[in-house]
Amino acid sequence: MLEDIRESSQGLTAKIILGLIILTFAVAGIGSYTNSVDTSVATVNGEKISQQEFNKAYQARRNQMAQQFGEMFDTLSNDSNYMANFRQGVLENLINEKLIDQSAQNLAIRVSDERIKETIRSMPEFQVDGAFDNNRYLAIINQAGFFQSSGFRDYLRVEMSRRQLSQALVATEFSLPYQEALQQKLQSQTRNIRFATVSSKKFEADVDVSEDEVKTYYLANQVRFENKEKVKVNFIRLSVDDIAKDIIVSDDDIATYYQNNIASYTQTEQRRVSHVLIEFSEGDSDSESSAKTQAESVLARLSQGEDFAALAKELSNDTFSGENGGDLDYLELGVMEESFDEAAFALTTVGDTTGLVKTSFGYHVIKLTELKAEIVQSLADVKEELRTKVSSEKAQDKFYEQTQEMARVSFEFPDSLDDAANEVNGKVEMSSWLSRVGNAAPFDNVKVIDAAFSALVLQDNMNSDVIEVSDTVALVLRLNTYQEANVKPIAEVEAQIKTILVAQKATEKAKVTIDELLAQFKAGNDITEQLTQNYASFTVKENVARYSADLDQSITREAFVLPHPVEGVVSASTVALSNGDLAIVEVQAVNESEAEVDPQLAQQQTSQLAQSAYKSYVDSLKADAKITSKAIAAPTNY
Repeated sequence: MLEDIRESSQGLTAKIILGLIILTFAVAGIGSYTNSVDTSVATVNGEKISQQEFNKAYQARRNQMAQQFGEMFDTLSNDSNYMANFRQGVLENLINEKLIDQSAQNLAIRVSDERIKETIRSMPEFQVDGAFDNNRYLAIINQAGFFQSSGFRDYLRVEMSRRQLSQALVATEFSLPYQEALQQKLQSQTRNIRFATVSSKKFEADVDVSEDEVKTYYLANQVRFENKEKVKVNFIRLSVDDIAKDIIVSDDDIATYYQNNIASYTQTEQRRVSHVLIEFSEGDSDSESSAKTQAESVLARLSQGEDFAALAKELSNDTFSGENGGDLDYLELGVMEESFDEAAFALTTVGDTTGLVKTSFGYHVIKLTELKAEIVQSLADVKEELRTKVSSEKAQDKFYEQTQEMARVSFEFPDSLDDAANEVNGKVEMSSWLSRVGNAAPFDNVKVIDAAFSALVLQDNMNSDVIEVSDTVALVLRLNTYQEANVKPIAEVEAQIKTILVAQKATEKAKVTIDELLAQFKAGNDITEQLTQNYASFTVKENVARYSADLDQSITREAFVLPHPVEGVVSASTVALSNGDLAIVEVQAVNESEAEVDPQLAQQQTSQLAQSAYKSYVDSLKADAKITSKAIAAPTNY
């Protein structure tokens, strides 16, 4: 099909039409760009935050929440109020980042190109066998969406500038001893409490729910009863592991690899040396002559049997090594000056010493103290290791070749995956139903899901581009079945809605009852009989800790919010529990204890102070800034 289009586009008439189209777009495009609509979501001191920036941050945050909370986040995302706050939170974070960037600029905080380069080269993500690998670097940043290294460098520069500013703020925070002691006292405080729980379920029998109430709730909360859009895709999967199963590695392959990489299996000769250094001033002949005389006297004393280490400690001007008998540890070629290296590496027997060796530092006498001969691992010793490595490399090479072929064929024949599958000896598989979040691997990858729900796949009904899931897995997708988002019919959810409304009304009735009980209780009346009528009674707990695990957290939290009890005043309140029940909570006594300050708690307090300082700094920037923002709707692809 593509070949027909290409052939048809070569004629004179086609070229004239194409030229007119290009001219039309060029002329129209000028007007369109110069009169473009402002699609920014906010402006901070004159700098815009684009819709694209917001969409990217929103998507990243949403994926993070989905991975962290799974199905719970699916439930939360059905709540329009929650998602409106969620979007506003993403926007507020972008505004804060913009303020920090502007502040860093005003404070002349800069990150040099050399620092960026050093950081990139030292990042373990970009290293192979402990050394920076440019191919891996490019592959990883491409996978992260940076298709030019300059884009990643710019991103890193911004992040490092922000980090410099934030670290300058938080590193200056500290907590004083009295603050730590007070915090420790509060943390170790316990309380004697009693509480009575009134179950809301006992009120459900008296609750009636009408059809109109069900309909009203259904219409007001349709987002809660929405089936999310779903898709099934056909796909071809290329995997290095699968390819490796068919790779045959011969003994010749192993031998060739061994010879080409012999340095990796060779432990070079290592030699440890000590020295005595007699310094002189360069260019001063008298100083040099005096130094030479002293160095010769060292040789003379050595020849008379004196100890080298003792002489180094007594006479060497290299006091650091002299304290250790002149020891310079193991020597590597190129670390010292050439004349020093030549003399040191000429020594062949442990205990041998050189004559006088002149460098720019002075005159040296060098002694060989340890010698480890070169060790070469034999081919037999590393054969199985090499077989695995050669197989892996061959599989990786074939994976890249097949990925390119799969990309080419799936593009040239976009109406089916069969041709691409045949080209790479693969098979066309079908996925289960996929949603935008919560899928099993490899469909938990953001790039895969973006492709599955892209216009190219859903609307144009064409093959996707090749998706590099990782360094070892690649996919091509094609639409199988699409299910649009829709609201479940009321008949399907009527029972669910009735259950919700019954529970709500029962809780409201329980709330009225427990509020009346609390009023009587705080007035000093005995409510034991009323509690019994509601199938409840007081439970006493002594020495309840702030984070007690054996009580409902709502009760514990309320117990530590209530004021200290004083004579004649009841310290009590009501609280809703996580299961929908309600409880009266009373604090009867507060128990203080003296405990040594936990260093971990002190560190935690300092961290909290640092976070507070950072927030205060951002708030001050915000107070002085000119910020305008727009109401944010959910991105259309969600």
